Amino acid sequence: MTSVVVGTAGHIDHGKSALVRALTGTDPDRLKEEKARGITIDLGFAHQAIAGINFSFVDAPGHERFVKNMLAGAGGIDLVVLVVAADESVMPQTREHFDICRLLRVPAGLIALTKSDLADPETLELARLEIRELVAGSFLEGAPIVPVSARTGEGLDAFRTALVEVSRQARRRRVDGVTRLPIDRVFSMRGFGTVVTGTLVSGRIAVDDELILAPAAGERRVKVRGVQVHGARQDAAVAGQRAAVNLGGVEVEEVARGQHLVTPDAFEDTRMADALVDILPDAKPLKHGARVRFHQGTTEVLGRVALVGPLDATGGIPAAQPGTRRFVRLRLETPVVVARGDRYVLRAYSPPVTIGGGLILDPRPPRTAIRSEAALTRCVALSFDPDANDRTAVEMRVTGMLIEDAGVGGLSRRALVTRVGIDPGEIDARVEALVSARRAVAAGDTVVAAAVFERLQQALVVSLTAHHRTQPLSGGVPREELREQLFGRGDAAVFERALADLVAAGTVVARERVALAGHRVELSPEEERARAALERAYLDGGLTPPDASSIAAALGVAAPVADRMLKLLQRQKVLVPLDALLFHDEALKKMKAEVAGLKASAGAPARLDVATFKGRFGVSRKFAIPLLEYLDRERITRRMGDARVVL
Repeated sequence: MTSVVVGTAGHIDHGKSALVRALTGTDPDRLKEEKARGITIDLGFAHQAIAGINFSFVDAPGHERFVKNMLAGAGGIDLVVLVVAADESVMPQTREHFDICRLLRVPAGLIALTKSDLADPETLELARLEIRELVAGSFLEGAPIVPVSARTGEGLDAFRTALVEVSRQARRRRVDGVTRLPIDRVFSMRGFGTVVTGTLVSGRIAVDDELILAPAAGERRVKVRGVQVHGARQDAAVAGQRAAVNLGGVEVEEVARGQHLVTPDAFEDTRMADALVDILPDAKPLKHGARVRFHQGTTEVLGRVALVGPLDATGGIPAAQPGTRRFVRLRLETPVVVARGDRYVLRAYSPPVTIGGGLILDPRPPRTAIRSEAALTRCVALSFDPDANDRTAVEMRVTGMLIEDAGVGGLSRRALVTRVGIDPGEIDARVEALVSARRAVAAGDTVVAAAVFERLQQALVVSLTAHHRTQPLSGGVPREELREQLFGRGDAAVFERALADLVAAGTVVARERVALAGHRVELSPEEERARAALERAYLDGGLTPPDASSIAAALGVAAPVADRMLKLLQRQKVLVPLDALLFHDEALKKMKAEVAGLKASAGAPARLDVATFKGRFGVSRKFAIPLLEYLDRERITRRMGDARVVL
C-alpha cells in the first residue's frame, strides 16, 4: 500500500486538529496541556487508509510560539493541507506556515476551508479570493479549495476525494537509498525501552539493523529491536512511512528530537555548510554575521550567517535584501546532520520570525575565504535544481569539482557520500567514471584529482634528479623522508600509488630508498681506491674489525672521503653496523654458519656463553656481546640466563 505523509499548516484555532480527528477518528492532541488549553502545542500524529493509500497525518501547532514545532514536522511531509477557517480567512500564521512550506519546497497540497458551517456563501467566497491571492504563483496555485466542517461532517467526502487526487503529485522517496530517519519524538515503553518516531526520509529500517545515532559524541551505534508502522508491528519500514523504532544500546535520556538514525558511514556531523538562501519578500534584510535559528528536518540549532562574495565599492558587505537570493556560509553552534540537497529554513534569533530558507550545497566546505569572487563562483558551480532530471550529470560535475577543491588531501569515498549525496552503492561506479575520464585517480579509500596526481609524480622525478645531482654517491632518498618532503599533507596511499606507477613504468626503483631507475653510483679514482681499501680492511679484520674513527689515518685516506665510502658500504650492505661497530657481511655470514653447525655436531642442544664464544672466535668482550646479540636477532641462538642455546 502506498504511503503518503500529510502535514497540516495554518493559523491557531483554524481547525487543523479537528479536521485530522474527523478524517481518522484519532485525536492528534496527546498532551494534557493541549487538551486543557484546546490548542496544539507539539506535533500530533494520526493515520487513515483512504482509497488504498495509507495517509499519515502530522498535525502541526498553529500558535506563533510553537512554529519551531511546526517546522520539526514540515520537513518530512509529502503534501500539505493548508487550513484556513472560513470565518476568519487568511491570518498571520497562515502566511508564515505557507512561507515555510514554500521554502521547504513541499511538492503538492490542497486547501481546507474549515468551519464552513459558520460562514455564509458570501463570506466563503471572500475567503476563497484571499486564499487564491495568497497562493498565486506558488505550488498551491490551482490547488483544490474544499469547504469542510469537522463538526457537521459536511464536505469530508469531497475533501477525501481531493486528498487522494492530490496525493498522486506527491514525491516518491527512495527505498533503496541510505537510511535516514529524523527523530521527532523520543519516549520509553515498559518492557521495550527506548522508542523513537519519525518519517523515514530515505532507505529502510528493518529489525536487527545496526544504525548510527547522529549527531552524537563519538560514533554511537544502536540496534533496531523492533519496528512499528501505524501502530502495527512490521519486519521493516520503508521511505515515506512514519515509523516507531525500538532501539537497543541507548537510554531514552541519550536521545533527543533533532538527532537522526542513519546508515553507518553515510553521513558526517558538521558545524558549517555552504548554502543557497531565498529571503522572504516581507523579511528584514539579512546582514552578514547575523545570528539565526537554523531549522532542517526535526533539527533546530543556533548559528550565524556569513554572506559569500566580494566586498562592495565601499569595502563593506551588502546585506541580503528581501525577495533576493544569496549564497551563504552557515556557521552553527552545535553539530548537525545535513546532506547536499537538504532544504532548510532560517528564522531570526529574536524575535523568532521566519527570514528565508534554501538548499544545502556543501555540508563540509573547505575552510577557505568567502569574501572573494572565487568563492562566489564556487557556490554558483555547486548550485543545482534538486528536481531536475539530470541529477546524475550534476553529481558527476560537482564530484569532480570537490575532488579538485580538496587538493593533495583528496576526498574519501565516505566524503563523496556525505558531500555530494551519492548513494554508497553507487560510489564505486562514479569514481570509476571519473578515473576513466582522466579526471581523478583512486588510491585505496582516497580519490584525488588527476592533476594533483600528475604533479606529485613530476615532483618525485624532479626531486630525485636534484638529489642525485647533489649527492651522486647516495643510493636514493629514504622513502618516508621523500613522502614528508613532497606529500606530507596528503594521503600516504596516494603517494604509494604514484610511486608504484613510476616503478611499473621503469622510471624509478623503490625499496627502503627511492632512486631514479637509471641512477648509478659513480666514484672518482680516489673514492674507488678508498672504497676498496676500506672493504679489504674490514674483510681482513673479520670479527675484530678496525676502529671506524681511526681507519682513515691508518689507510692514508682523507677523512671526508673515508666517511663517504663507509656510508656507501653500509647502504650497499657490505658493512653491517652492530652497536657502534662495523663488521663485514662475509665475516658475519661465516660466523653464523659456524655457530649453526655446532648444533649438528654436538647432537645434544649446543650452548654458548660469553667466555666460550670469546675463546672459540678469539675476540674480546667488546666484540663478543654485540655479536651474540646479533645471533639472537638472527634466530641462530636464543638467550637463556647467562648462556645461549643454538636453535
